Amino acid sequence: MSRRFVNQLSHGDSIDESYLVADKQLRANRQGNLYLQLELRDKTGSVGARLWNATEELARTFEPGDFLRVRGKTQIFQGSLQIILTHVDVLDRNRVEPEDFLPQGSQNVARLMARLREILLAMHNPHLRALVECFLIDEEFVRKFTSAPAGIKNHHAYQGGLLEHVVTILDVADRILGLYPEVDRDLLLTGIFLHDVGKIEELSYDRAFAYTDEGQLVGHLVMGVEILAERVRATRDLTGEPFPPELLLRLKHMIVSHHGAYEFGSPKLPMTLEAIALHYLDNLDAKLHAFGREIRDDPSRDSTWTPFQQSIGRRLYKGTPAAATSDLEADS
Repeated sequence: MSRRFVNQLSHGDSIDESYLVADKQLRANRQGNLYLQLELRDKTGSVGARLWNATEELARTFEPGDFLRVRGKTQIFQGSLQIILTHVDVLDRNRVEPEDFLPQGSQNVARLMARLREILLAMHNPHLRALVECFLIDEEFVRKFTSAPAGIKNHHAYQGGLLEHVVTILDVADRILGLYPEVDRDLLLTGIFLHDVGKIEELSYDRAFAYTDEGQLVGHLVMGVEILAERVRATRDLTGEPFPPELLLRLKHMIVSHHGAYEFGSPKLPMTLEAIALHYLDNLDAKLHAFGREIRDDPSRDSTWTPFQQSIGRRLYKGTPAAATSDLEADS
């Protein structure tokens, strides 16, 4: 029997299915009774789940990254779909198909990598091109870069998401840079490529998406600067010259400032044209992707609005449902 994916669930469904545990919290209600709050995931998305009257013994039997067979029933609560669980069993991870559980991007990874190479290897600055080549000839780096998500929840949270995010920004920059001749094209393109490079080590993504210990303690901005500094030392072998200190300084600044504001984790504000451009291009792609996902994945098919989303501080207008639009057109 074919499995029921998360994006196929709707209000009132009876559930008997296997999912990956993306998050687990053991909580107590107002009466002091324990319950489990879970985030369950497959390749199509995630859904919240609760198991009432849980025990500490049960909670210790599995962790995020494990697989559960769950039974229960779906319901809409405060505008979001969730599963009220009645039973959970831990599954042997060797008896599941991993590709069913980690979210995948819709774009072809080989095609994305070909586009990334096309844009970056056409740069004219020999030092920046050599730097990029030092990354792209490293098979282990390429494996991680093409597998990593761009985030755990907020945007491009699927395998290959980091690559897709970077290539989208590169494509946008490639189309508009002719309008801004004062911006150093090669420097901006290299900064786009490297701005989130620390995420290949900040995140773990072999099973459930999570932060590594180093990712929690240091973060991808600092880790990105460290990775950059390591590769810069290797460019001398390709160019026969030391990497220009000014270029290195500007690239470091782009990495540490690309979040754009202190409250969003940037230790420095963007202070060069390329850093400012990077920040806004990065933010544009992240926001449009995240907002589009909220609209696309909203389980309330008949509503013209999404539920209020705390993370973005608003509801989003989805427009008139397609069926209703067709009825209106037929009546006109």
